Amino acid sequence: MKKARAQIIEILPKIDLVIEVLDARLPASSANPLLERLRGDKPCIKILNKNDLADSSVTKKWVQFFEKEQEVKAIPIEATSRRDAGLIPKLCRKLLPARTKAKKPLRVLVVGIPNVGKSTLINTLAGKKIARVGDKPAITTCPQQIDLRNGILLSDTPGLLWPVLDNLAGAGRLAASGAIGDNAYDTFEVGLTSAQYLAEKYPALLLQRYNLSTLPETPLGIIEEIGRRRGCLIKGGDVDLYRAAELLLRELRAGKLGQISLERPEEQPGVFEKGMEHK
Repeated sequence: MKKARAQIIEILPKIDLVIEVLDARLPASSANPLLERLRGDKPCIKILNKNDLADSSVTKKWVQFFEKEQEVKAIPIEATSRRDAGLIPKLCRKLLPARTKAKKPLRVLVVGIPNVGKSTLINTLAGKKIARVGDKPAITTCPQQIDLRNGILLSDTPGLLWPVLDNLAGAGRLAASGAIGDNAYDTFEVGLTSAQYLAEKYPALLLQRYNLSTLPETPLGIIEEIGRRRGCLIKGGDVDLYRAAELLLRELRAGKLGQISLERPEEQPGVFEKGMEHK
């Protein structure tokens, strides 16, 4: 975080606009308050990436929420879609009319926490592989500038703008989404809290995915039933609870349960704290 802060402070005076890449399923938890404090009054575009995995009705609320702030625009996209990415340069020009009219390059900084899709978006905007992409944190390792040859100069910073994990509810949502490493949380506990959240917010999707006629009354019961249905068994026919929880999280992250948002603007305190206790 100290390194990220120093890099952002150094480059911001040369920047006209900031693009912050967020996870559309958890826009608040995948943001970092550091950026808001440092960017000041510079225009900002909030990219709600992985839009295909998020609940579209909730995403609309997030767009409205972010755009209440002056000089902020929000746009839901899939970072691999050239059509979606093509909307971003137009929005940059709209937010910087003076530089556009003067035919000056628009200097844009792209930031985001690890594994949020920042490098994928940069590659899509550039039309070629420039930034390394992977499913592990901190793939980008050094700053670089990319000329999109359309009047926009992108500055990319390393994926070191880490999420804030001292909020256990937000950290639990990050864990459920796959944004942080497996060794940072208890898979079974995060699986339990995910099952509880899904039972409260998306019960029909759970019933459909796991071919259930009714939902068990407790999160543990849901995990056990998923394990039975999917053959996550150990000797004696008992359910391997860890494997069943892992399966639920894996399918949640892949979108196999459907389009799900893990937080919303009007959200009450989350239920994800327990799984983030240190092992």
